Amino acid sequence: MTTIAAIYTGQGLAERIQPLFREELPGCRLVTLLDDSLIAEVIREGRVTPGVTRRLFQYYRHAEELGADVIFNTCSSVGEVADWAKPMIGVPIVKIDEAMAQQAVQGFDRIGVLATLPTTLEPTRRLLQKEAELKGRSVNIADALAEGAYQALTSGQPEEHDRLILEAAKKAAEQADVLVLAQGSMIRMEEALRQATGLPVYSSPRLGIIAVREQLERMGKVNAR
Repeated sequence: MTTIAAIYTGQGLAERIQPLFREELPGCRLVTLLDDSLIAEVIREGRVTPGVTRRLFQYYRHAEELGADVIFNTCSSVGEVADWAKPMIGVPIVKIDEAMAQQAVQGFDRIGVLATLPTTLEPTRRLLQKEAELKGRSVNIADALAEGAYQALTSGQPEEHDRLILEAAKKAAEQADVLVLAQGSMIRMEEALRQATGLPVYSSPRLGIIAVREQLERMGKVNAR
């Protein structure tokens, strides 16, 4: 059976990812590897530490040993670790936010990036700039941090999480043509932000899973749609 290993660095996203996998990749096996000490360390230190990098590499190797055909890296804060690992891991690694970044820079000149963690803003900005350069595009990127929103969500206050993101989005919308949600956990706000700002809003989970499906199609592991 075709197998995808999804690697999570925190709680809360897996239950939102699983229904999307069933829609986009029915019949495939999804293996979940979750270690919430990873994002906790990134938040505490304000960066991806050598320890986080080392443990992620171990999870990538473990996923390969489990028989994964594709590894799905679900955390944007550590996406650059996935880039470093790709030459050393024997199966493809698909980053959750790469397809989202490609679509955003292809279609828009002014991009607003919303995040609930400061450690996600800079990696997302670098990813967007990299994808724009690959496409020969010049884009302006405006950051917007919904400070305290991540902590509200993890402490069981989803309404406060949503309120803080909405406030940040309205500010970002003043200088953007599209809004990009830097963390997969923000998918819950995608439609609400479209309605509140009148702008296109991109979130990463479904686009990332479609990228996994396209990778498997190229490998002949699933039938092309």
